[in-house]
Amino acid sequence: MAQFKETLIRRTIRRKELREIIPLADSTIYEMEQRGEFPRRFALSPRCIVWDLAEVQAWLESRRAVPVKRAKHPDVRQRKTRPVKAPDQAQATS
Repeated sequence: MAQFKETLIRRTIRRKELREIIPLADSTIYEMEQRGEFPRRFALSPRCIVWDLAEVQAWLESRRAVPVKRAKHPDVRQRKTRPVKAPDQAQATS
């Protein structure tokens, strides 16, 4: 009697499906992969790039668990072009 090993078939997704799940630009996903912040893609053939669905879902769950710090708003008073007028200057020109 032959013993069968149970093999789990892991589902992979292509770029179109990934973009439906993760609404980020391709360049953002690529940069996050390079920094190690997103699951790595791998090639099935020279022209077919895929991601492991389980890894993407685990990444998404980890992002939901811990909120990401938002970037601070820029200080518009430090702009070089179109500087913000001081309150006393704004009233003087009106």
